[in-house]
Amino acid sequence: MRFVWTVAWRLLRDGRFQTALILGGVTVGVAVVVYITAIINGLQANIIDRTLSAQAHVVLRPAERVNQRAWESADGVVTLADVRKRTQREATVADAAAVLATVRAVPGVAAAAALAVGPGVAQQGGVRKAVSLLGVELAGYQQVIRLDDKLRAGALALQAGEALVGTELAADLGLTPGSRLRLQSAAGESLSVRVAGVLDYGIQDLNRRRVLLPLRDAQSLLGYGLEVTEIDVRAERLFDAEALAADLRRATGLMADSWQAANGQLVTALRSQSASSIMIRAFVTVAVALGIASVLVVSVVQRQREIGILRAMGTPRLRILGVFLLQGGIVGLGGSLLGAGLGGALAVGFTRIARNADGSPLFPIVLEAELFVSTAVLATAVGVLAAWLPALRASRLDPVEAIRG
Repeated sequence: MRFVWTVAWRLLRDGRFQTALILGGVTVGVAVVVYITAIINGLQANIIDRTLSAQAHVVLRPAERVNQRAWESADGVVTLADVRKRTQREATVADAAAVLATVRAVPGVAAAAALAVGPGVAQQGGVRKAVSLLGVELAGYQQVIRLDDKLRAGALALQAGEALVGTELAADLGLTPGSRLRLQSAAGESLSVRVAGVLDYGIQDLNRRRVLLPLRDAQSLLGYGLEVTEIDVRAERLFDAEALAADLRRATGLMADSWQAANGQLVTALRSQSASSIMIRAFVTVAVALGIASVLVVSVVQRQREIGILRAMGTPRLRILGVFLLQGGIVGLGGSLLGAGLGGALAVGFTRIARNADGSPLFPIVLEAELFVSTAVLATAVGVLAAWLPALRASRLDPVEAIRG
């Protein structure tokens, strides 16, 4: 191995210009891969965070009621009947505590919370706004939907007779923490509440319509008694929500919708971005491999006489093969380390330059150790594989013909 290392290093050192070119090519290729991957991962993480910051990973609801024929048609008899879909009133879950226990026992569930949801009207100073009333137990609900980072005014608390409203609704009705607000449900019940805090969900429609109430207040206002309308679930692994929804459906008998099913266009966009990233990495990898192979082929031609002398002195073919494979590995590893650093620096520098009006990064990035390690391993492996054909050619050179050439 000492012989292989010594000869490989000397060949790289003597051909400084070629070594610099191939090292520069690998560095630029790896930097492009790291930079593009960091940008795309950051965009995906930002989109997912904005979309799911106010949305459960899985939502469980009672199944809709469907009308069935009261009789079966006899053979040869055509029954003229128009079976219409029945009018749906809000379906509820009767034993919420038992369902919650079942849900939390399913593998993959990180947290679950029961909600009482229904339409209502918010009134203040003669102005009326249609709203969506959500009754929650705040401590359990925050394990599913984080609220502390959404608080813009007041306190994050929900005592009896209090409510949390969105920023748009607060602006429309002139509400501030401590203001009184009258809520009325579709059932005709009304309730006067005190605004405890104002939340910004990052989604205009939610900021305008969503009103959070204590679970008991919402159940009484909406006429649900002790029942709830849905169970919101947070998955341990975000992208396993679809499989988790199927498990929860079997365990509870309720309808289960994952965030992927509710955001089909988002999932398509994420898949398109991932496919674009993979294609870019593939093309850059091929370009790097061709660059390494072409330079090493030239090196073999230029070093043909030296290789012939080594073979004439009794150097085994495997050692000659190892010399050129090692060159490819050294160039791949060195270029990957330099490229990873350059790509990371470019990504960080770009996010500091490109900023939104509020000072946040225009293109958020995600730089993880896994990205650097995987890129370094891939570039090193590509370097070795790209050197295989030149190395094989060098090891098969006939000593006499090589010296004569």
